[in-house]
Amino acid sequence: MHQNKNNLFALLSVNNKNKSKMHRKLNSHIPVLVEQVIKYLDPKEGDSYLDLTAGYGGHAKRVLELTKNPEQAVLVDRDLKAIESLEPEYAKQGAQILNADFLGASQQMMAEGRRFDVILADLGVSSQHFNEAGRGFAINAEGPLDMRMDQAQDLTAADIVNKYSAVELADILMRYGEEPKARLIAQKIVLHRPIATTTELARIVAHAWVGHSKIHPATRTFQAIRIAVNDELEQLQKSLPLWIDLLTPGGRLAVISFHSLEDRLVKQVFAELGGDFYDAELKLLTKHPITAEKRELVFNPRARSAKLRAVAKINT
Repeated sequence: MHQNKNNLFALLSVNNKNKSKMHRKLNSHIPVLVEQVIKYLDPKEGDSYLDLTAGYGGHAKRVLELTKNPEQAVLVDRDLKAIESLEPEYAKQGAQILNADFLGASQQMMAEGRRFDVILADLGVSSQHFNEAGRGFAINAEGPLDMRMDQAQDLTAADIVNKYSAVELADILMRYGEEPKARLIAQKIVLHRPIATTTELARIVAHAWVGHSKIHPATRTFQAIRIAVNDELEQLQKSLPLWIDLLTPGGRLAVISFHSLEDRLVKQVFAELGGDFYDAELKLLTKHPITAEKRELVFNPRARSAKLRAVAKINT
């Protein structure tokens, strides 16, 4: 009887582990704001589609179900693992799969004279990046200081953390993380070098903050270093005008941002080119950023910080 109980407990343990793995797998590919994206992009049958951050195809799947035109779709991602995930399903349908960052892809599409009815840029870091400790994005999972979205590039988080001066580090933390204790944290980083892992960096940064915090004290530092590693804001600033140029007359563009620095850039460009003036190039489809509804946050907490803005190109 005792042996049977042990066997039963072992079986239940295995089943629970399998369920946990399956749960993590299912949650790892959930795209944010899908219904809102579909509402504002309004993809119609025959539309051409450019997905500049296709990831694992969550948004693309829904859009292509409506356009029924994969031959006129371009799916872009700078992460080779994402590309390898996209190719089996979408390349065989006729979609172009492009391994590039969104700026390089946009420049290539411009050079080729391409234009699109529907364009989407989801600027968030893939859940896969946070779930895989070896990529170095997660604060609470020990991994190397990497943070590269494109693992073929040279610059890593370790380079910034261990080689940049205290002044350079403080500048990155202030500009890209809006970190109020940037100088103190930079000094602590320099004092404790060399730093090898994400958890080690997180502990060092946490020492600069005393008391309770709603978010991990290293959140802004990790965001800032990640943005610097991947040149995220500079790429976005250069890409936004290209995305507008890549739209067909009447074409729709949606951008999902995940922090105020990104959203500020998107808002500024859309406001400059769209609005109630006679020579406006864009029609603002969202006067304010669209955020996730409570029901989405239940199964996809990552959507909490997502903000969607959308525009349409005025027929000229």
